[in-house]
Amino acid sequence: MTTNYKIKVPFVDLTREAKNYLPQILLNTDRVLKSGQYINGPFVKEFESLVSEYLGVKYTISVGNGSDALMLILKSLNLSLEDEVICPANSFIASAWSIIAAGAKPVFCDVRDDFLLDPIDFQRKITSKTKVVMPVHLTGRVFEVGLISQICIDNGIKIVEDAAQSFGAFDSNNIKTGALGDAAAFSLHPLKNLSIYGDGGLITTNDKKLAEDCLLFRNHGLINRDEASVWGYNSRLDELQASYALIKLKNIEDLTSKYIGIANFYNNRITNQVIKPKIRTTLRDVYHNYVVVVPPHIRDDLIEDLSSSGIGTKIHYPTPLHLQMCAKDLNYKPGDIPNVERLAQSMISLPIFPFLEEYELEHVVNNFNNLITKYL
Repeated sequence: MTTNYKIKVPFVDLTREAKNYLPQILLNTDRVLKSGQYINGPFVKEFESLVSEYLGVKYTISVGNGSDALMLILKSLNLSLEDEVICPANSFIASAWSIIAAGAKPVFCDVRDDFLLDPIDFQRKITSKTKVVMPVHLTGRVFEVGLISQICIDNGIKIVEDAAQSFGAFDSNNIKTGALGDAAAFSLHPLKNLSIYGDGGLITTNDKKLAEDCLLFRNHGLINRDEASVWGYNSRLDELQASYALIKLKNIEDLTSKYIGIANFYNNRITNQVIKPKIRTTLRDVYHNYVVVVPPHIRDDLIEDLSSSGIGTKIHYPTPLHLQMCAKDLNYKPGDIPNVERLAQSMISLPIFPFLEEYELEHVVNNFNNLITKYL
């Protein structure tokens, strides 16, 4: 009797990682529950301190999620309704939401073929109202630091890094994301490279005043138990999640090397008939996603055929920010941000997470290459 065994490669499987760390997770859970300290306890403080040390920044403030991290930074910059924040149009909705929530106006910018903020279009979008630029380290790739930083210096613009997908990445000077601008926001969502088992986020900065303001904002604006100096928010990383984050932080270099190893595996084996990420050796990209670009007329059929072969894929992101329904009042229309729109019709994200097995990667590559040969 023969068994019809079909390989299935999920886009992500979080249970593999949880199983790997389960003994440490259970130990830390036991410690926290027995401590009676569930909010802003010693694990939170230790995690914040170790993140600052790892990233090379003076201040780390943990918050409830990565979206709040961005919003609280922008709130701390005292932006008005007339103030503009430039951000790329191919990001998760949280990037733009944070600008709206902080009371400012998002101005969407095009990207280069590597999905990163286009310095030329960024410069073109600057007005007298531009106060901040939010470069996104999309897919874990480091944005064009030198050129964008110089443009910001010349125009008096703050840099707020959306580093949600890039923990552990660094530029050609070995400066990690989170330390490249005036402030940065990280997400600790379960899908991120540094992740927890729920929601969480981080604010990093070398600006003492901004750090103090974010600390106030994250905890109702309270200066003590009973007095608030500003209207604040309730956005805190709880003690249990901080204890889990410490486990992941201690393993971050190993996890990062696995992401990079999978990206190299794909790059060396996937056909050159499609556009693959460029492996940059002068800095470190951390490949939160591995995105290939294919001709738009085959993209949807290719995704369907890959699914039929047991391979999970995603699109990051199918609807650009400027064309979202919630952005209609900003008066953008199709064609306004052409490269973002072109890429939205052409990109496919392939499975990449640290606990993929080599036979699974081979299954992805073999099926992908065979299908590309069929279509092209």
